[in-house]
Amino acid sequence: MLYSRYFIPTIKETPSDAEVISHQLMLRAGMIRKLASGIYNYLPLGLRSIRKFESIVREEMNKADAIEMLMPSVQPAELWQESGRWAFYGKELLRFKDRKDAEFCMGPTHEEVITDMVRREIKSYRQMPLNFYQIQTKFRDEIRPRFGLMRGREFIMKDAYSFDVDSSAADLSYEKMFNAYMRIFERCGLNFRAVEADTGSIGGSSSHEFMVLADSGEDAIVSCDACRYAANVEKAESSLFTAVCGTVAEPLQKVSTPEMKTIAEVAAFLNVTADKTIKTLVYASDAGDLVMALLRGDHELNELKLKNYLGWDEIQMASEEQILACTGSPVGFLGPIGLKQDVPVIADRVIQGMTNVVLGANEKDQHYINANRGRDFEVSGFVDIRAVEAGDACPRCQSGKLEMWRGIEVGHVFKLGTKYSKALNATYLDANGREQVIFMGCYGIGIGRTVAAAIEQNHDENGIIFPVPIAPFHCSVVAVNTKDAGVMAAAEEIYFCLEKLGVEVLFDDRDERPGVKFKDNDLIGIPLRIVVGSKGLAEGKVELKIRSTGEVLPLLLDDVATTVKQLIDAALAHKL
Repeated sequence: MLYSRYFIPTIKETPSDAEVISHQLMLRAGMIRKLASGIYNYLPLGLRSIRKFESIVREEMNKADAIEMLMPSVQPAELWQESGRWAFYGKELLRFKDRKDAEFCMGPTHEEVITDMVRREIKSYRQMPLNFYQIQTKFRDEIRPRFGLMRGREFIMKDAYSFDVDSSAADLSYEKMFNAYMRIFERCGLNFRAVEADTGSIGGSSSHEFMVLADSGEDAIVSCDACRYAANVEKAESSLFTAVCGTVAEPLQKVSTPEMKTIAEVAAFLNVTADKTIKTLVYASDAGDLVMALLRGDHELNELKLKNYLGWDEIQMASEEQILACTGSPVGFLGPIGLKQDVPVIADRVIQGMTNVVLGANEKDQHYINANRGRDFEVSGFVDIRAVEAGDACPRCQSGKLEMWRGIEVGHVFKLGTKYSKALNATYLDANGREQVIFMGCYGIGIGRTVAAAIEQNHDENGIIFPVPIAPFHCSVVAVNTKDAGVMAAAEEIYFCLEKLGVEVLFDDRDERPGVKFKDNDLIGIPLRIVVGSKGLAEGKVELKIRSTGEVLPLLLDDVATTVKQLIDAALAHKL
């Protein structure tokens, strides 16, 4: 491809509304342009990277026995009403009516549509297992679209849906797709983790997120330094247990703690460490139910763990009025002793081994010392509700330590079970002629989001550093002086030779200063750059620059094509 005949509208200045590096660089590199809030045109260079990634996804989906199809973007309201998600999904679901006043939505996902198709077509156990996938445009009316392709309203997604006769078979389908996802992101040359995650609005029994590691990631994740355990911090299990102490229970005492509301203030005032105190929090459900949560003073609550344990749809801190009615005390002096209402008290597992602790007395400026569970207060249940921290013991192997990372979610796989098949009555006849409910799984990858995440992970002050497998071009050939006939002839020969070898080449034949060409080539992130200049040609050589390392290699003209081909092949085979 000739640069002069292609369309790469690079810009020097960083757009003021671009907050994250991928958004900035994709705009500057001429990969995307904004049409409306959260909606973008994919320009030729950006589309090439997206298509590269789609090809990798298709190859691995096909290897995993998934079958490609395509479903409509516009979906009838009846299916969503039948599944129960029409009201539950919220304002992210873009609803509209056609000329006949029938209700529709722009599909943010396709569980309802694919389940409807399967219940019409699949009748026997002999027709399963099945897995259908598509690569298609979705729309979610995000309240605050931002970060370019990282969180847009319209986006390209690969979604797949598996159908099996029972839970065991569904587990095999899930494992097959999990492994396919591992191969996809490995082939892209990305540093990522597959982490245990919450199922969210999609639902199901369990799920894994695939996170590209990047400092700009919105999600916090943990992984073990000794085994493969990894999880979103919202889902991460705690393995910290405090051994039951043999300390004799001291007499309970109420002490004055004037204006000492925080754990740090109370601990310092009473000359104890924070791990000898209990933190008391009161939460409310959307229905108005209350719960009291107890944690060791130096620990933080994981709200998602508490919400999942309680089975609540929503969870929020109780209001001051609710807290006062429950405890009789203002915030800062709360505790489980002498409650005004019968409220369940849930404690983190660590509390089980604590004795003679400090906790709030449910009275302004008052705390108890030497409080002991069983004698002074009761607990409804001991549950893992604390947020994990870096350095915690791994909950799986126990020998490793947890490390904290920032991650960008690019893929998510779910064990749906029968959530949608039950709701939409998707059944089959088993070998005995009995009607059974189909077991499902669903599997999504953000196509544009993955390309953006790759940029977040691979860039420097000069621009993008694309991994070879998803780079828009493998290599560029830069003619330093287009007015020099010898330079142009040599550059063209290299260009044509590389094309014959199957290398995707961008030939920078523009009549621009060398500095402009070099800056543009670095900005758009082409992995390899061949510089052809009159000085080098006099010695029968050209320069090859490797974008990822900055290394510059002098090459003989006769060796250029074979060397570049070897480097590209090695990168595509995960050897570079």
